[in-house]
Amino acid sequence: MTPIEDHAYLKLCAKLAACKSISLASARRQVELAAMRDGVRDLDGRKALAEGLIANINSSAEEGTVSSSARFDELLEAMADEENFMVED
Repeated sequence: MTPIEDHAYLKLCAKLAACKSISLASARRQVELAAMRDGVRDLDGRKALAEGLIANINSSAEEGTVSSSARFDELLEAMADEENFMVED
């Protein structure tokens, strides 16, 4: 399948990528998979799906749900008893 080169569609995918802290290609792939799952074939439907995904992320952020990037940052923090652990000598 040839990539869609519509500026508005790419801008929505870029906004989705920024919200989820993923690459633009991954965001486009998520929109494409959602479009295939829902049977959407036209560009306007894909734009609506991307806007819906962005709205879902924004609504979950307003509700106080921890975002995936914040959760990942928490997982990367060292625990107090493991702060001075060295893998190699």
